Amino acid sequence: MLKTRVTEILGIEYPIIKGPMANISGPELVAAVSNAGGLGIIASISFQSIDELRDVIRRTKELTDKPFAINVTLLPMARPVKYEDYFTASIEEGVKIIETSGRSPKPYLQIMKDARVISMHRATRTRDIMNAERSGCDIATILGNEAAGHPGQEEVGTFVRIPIAVSAVDIPVMAAGGITDARGMVAALALGAEGVLVGTRFMCTQEARIHENIKNWMHELQENDTILIQKSIQNASRVVRNEHTEKILEMENKGATLEELMPMITGTRGVNAYETGDTSEANITVGQGVGMIKDTPTVQEVVDEMVNGAKEIMQRLGDMGL
Repeated sequence: MLKTRVTEILGIEYPIIKGPMANISGPELVAAVSNAGGLGIIASISFQSIDELRDVIRRTKELTDKPFAINVTLLPMARPVKYEDYFTASIEEGVKIIETSGRSPKPYLQIMKDARVISMHRATRTRDIMNAERSGCDIATILGNEAAGHPGQEEVGTFVRIPIAVSAVDIPVMAAGGITDARGMVAALALGAEGVLVGTRFMCTQEARIHENIKNWMHELQENDTILIQKSIQNASRVVRNEHTEKILEMENKGATLEELMPMITGTRGVNAYETGDTSEANITVGQGVGMIKDTPTVQEVVDEMVNGAKEIMQRLGDMGL
């Protein structure tokens, strides 16, 4: 049994949550994770309009009758965004779980509370987790520096973040960053986490909507094949090391402005890579855990490995007298 406060609050079988993964998580991937007993999350940032978001929610509901969530990233956007519309549309479409990230969720929590929506908040600093609890969030996720995407400016690892965050709040804490299999999940649970948020591992599954060339290329990557870019603009991002991302880092080290960096870091580059399979001029976000990924299984196989592997680990530890 893998029952925690997270599974009870979210109404899911296993404490395994898929990261939002903008531009990768289609209805098929989100539904597959939920159907396997975890929780899929739709990244609202992937959509240019509220109508698109509504359509994806409806398509996901056609593929699963299990819980799934919407992520609303509150980071500054290049285009004008009215964040309230994402919350309202999600609630109107019957979504019962909303994850926030990027900034404090406090301005939007009353909207969720009034609709009896479960609120999750993901952050990279303990003080932000504490603020989320004070604001009224039901669950918090602490993100370590190993993670893909935006792991924060401080470069503190997941397995240091977890026990500190758990000790700082009373609400259940989930762990994210570098967790790709049963070993990582059991370790996170041992440190006090009550669930794990997994991104890179689900990125390399059959249901993920990215070109097969990208998935096969990921099989060859090692744990040291990622770098942090965008620290100079206070928006650190972990990406695969290639000529393009090394050029970005070089520009930052020379004092490039945001305006000078924008053509290099625009998200359209990643979208193009996911569609064409060409990684040469893109910022492909993956976590350091990519070094442990050598295949492209189904989502169900990933979840089964994590659950069955966790049971085997616990049995082995029990046999050692622990």
